[in-house]
Amino acid sequence: MDYWWILCIIMLLVVPLVFLELSDSFKFHFKIVSYCVLCTVLSSLAAPVCLLKSRGRNVENMRVISAFVRTIKYFYGLRFEVKGMENFQIEGPCVIISNHQSILDMMGLMEILPDRCVQIAKKELLFAGPVGLITYLGGVIYINRKRTSDAKSVMAGVAQAMINDNLKVWIYPEGTRNNSGDLLPFKKGAFHLALQAKVPIIPVVYSSFTSFYNKEKNLFTGGRIKVEILPKIEISDLQDSDITELVESCHKTMREVFFRISNISPQENGPSTCNH
Repeated sequence: MDYWWILCIIMLLVVPLVFLELSDSFKFHFKIVSYCVLCTVLSSLAAPVCLLKSRGRNVENMRVISAFVRTIKYFYGLRFEVKGMENFQIEGPCVIISNHQSILDMMGLMEILPDRCVQIAKKELLFAGPVGLITYLGGVIYINRKRTSDAKSVMAGVAQAMINDNLKVWIYPEGTRNNSGDLLPFKKGAFHLALQAKVPIIPVVYSSFTSFYNKEKNLFTGGRIKVEILPKIEISDLQDSDITELVESCHKTMREVFFRISNISPQENGPSTCNH
């Protein structure tokens, strides 16, 4: 009897397990791929639920999406410790800003996502298969970063939508992922948006991922993530000329909190706090 196909199946099952034990690089990339696959699968499952619930694009779908995404942490042994959730309990819209470390940030965002909150994301995300579909159904606002004029127009529309639809908007002011163990300089878009809409800013800080996630070291293990939601910053009396000082103040405060909850010391010659 020909048992070659049984041998092939055994090899397919055993070889990845062997590599997981022997190669840190394989283990890291295997987890990253599995994370992306899991996000795609959960997006595919959540999309029909969103369509049945809201019949299309609606910020209320973020509750459904959040419920699905919050299950991912169990697959990777991650725990969240959250402080300051009461600071989200405000009337009216606001701009939420947080540090941006890796693709794992989506788990952290969904863990604490307040009601009627949408994100600002690059336009390319819209075309990312089931993930793109689910972000569209959840009301994510897309910006074409390559065309500054479009981004400004979108920001103007976002400001009006925030007021009309009572929305909270979540933005990563660093502008790109940064897992260096520090905060990058902040871009000013989120602050201009808050000033234009005359809404408060709520800073959110996640502790460093470097103890359990580090691309350079091929490290991806379980770990604990501390999250601190800071009190709102009122900006109704500020003018355009106050933007630079506001950016610097927010960056300084969030950086101090980042080091404190990460239990690490500030790097010497840290980054500047303003990015024009």
